[in-house]
Amino acid sequence: MPEELLYEVVDGVATVTLNRPDQRNALNGDLLAALVDAMKQARDDDDVRAVVLTGAGDKVFCAGADLGGFAAETPLVEKHFASDLFLEFFSLMPKLGKPSLCAANGHVLAGGMGLALSCDLVIVREGARFGTPEINVGAFPYMIMALIYRNVPRKKVNEMMLLGEQISAEDAVACGLANKVVPVNEFDDAVADWATRLASKSPVLMRLGHDAMYRQQDMAFEDALEMLRSQLSLTFSTEDIREGVSAFFEKRDPEWKGR
Repeated sequence: MPEELLYEVVDGVATVTLNRPDQRNALNGDLLAALVDAMKQARDDDDVRAVVLTGAGDKVFCAGADLGGFAAETPLVEKHFASDLFLEFFSLMPKLGKPSLCAANGHVLAGGMGLALSCDLVIVREGARFGTPEINVGAFPYMIMALIYRNVPRKKVNEMMLLGEQISAEDAVACGLANKVVPVNEFDDAVADWATRLASKSPVLMRLGHDAMYRQQDMAFEDALEMLRSQLSLTFSTEDIREGVSAFFEKRDPEWKGR
């Protein structure tokens, strides 16, 4: 991994850290490519049960795309293909087969909001702000629009994108951008608690359930029901559901087999 991205696995949790604090963890091509590679590595590593995405520093989780690339004298077609990495990342996250948690340790802006929303859960440090300020610099949040509209009521999204204003962490939770706000001195412990709990679940059941969560969301209702029924039948075939039920009745912690 390049220095701009840190990757560490401890006790089943892979922590991926955007490491450009002096540039507000802005996303350039190298960082995006490394981020995609890191998530693929976490996906393919059986020892990884959960993924935490965070940013270096204590002010900004991610400020979005590196604006220097917008104005660069680069052929249009090259700029177009460079955005493939955003598409690859946003398509990859629902297919990790394991849960992801965004530890938003600072402001979540522009494309950084796309990174946060691509995670299953978002914990925000008190004082952080969310925003889509692209309209203020003559751009628009095209690449993250599909994610925002799938998480936040439409009129609120319209307000954020058209006015380009920021909202507080508390308001972000209220409108569905994040799960909870945590005081600064409790933030690391809160992230560790959720990550540990996520990593403690059955990996095979987590994969089946995680895949189903995302596959069903854009299906027609009847199609979703049939697909979910098939996932339930697959669940009945696993050793882990039998172990989980037995552990429940025997009042003990389950010992997952992952199959």
